[in-house]
Amino acid sequence: MARLTVWLAALWWGSLSTIGFLVVPLLFADLPQTALAGGMAARLFTAQTWVSCVCALLILALSRSNRASASFFAARDAIPFIVGGMLLALLSEYAVSPHIVAREDLRFWHGVGSAMYVLQWVCAAATFWKLTPRP
Repeated sequence: MARLTVWLAALWWGSLSTIGFLVVPLLFADLPQTALAGGMAARLFTAQTWVSCVCALLILALSRSNRASASFFAARDAIPFIVGGMLLALLSEYAVSPHIVAREDLRFWHGVGSAMYVLQWVCAAATFWKLTPRP
């Protein structure tokens, strides 16, 4: 189970890194219309929200299944980052994204959403770090 939690943390962090720092910037650089890139980015960020939530919930569930293992204690130390990352994903999806889609004060809401995404990335990285076995 410990390896699976590490793999889930790696998937969470890696998917955030790929979508947010590679794929979405490429969409805006390569697609002819900003609106087209924005629509596709919104769909990718929604998918990423669910990847984040599923990974976080599975890490929590799998870590609780064996309370005597080292992965339980590692996950216990990572709980604030796991829960924080999941809350940031859900808040971005349901509190920030509707303002961006409606194009309300776009600069402000895009800045808030970007900051929340980076904080979620930090939470996923911290989770991955804490769950990785030490030599």
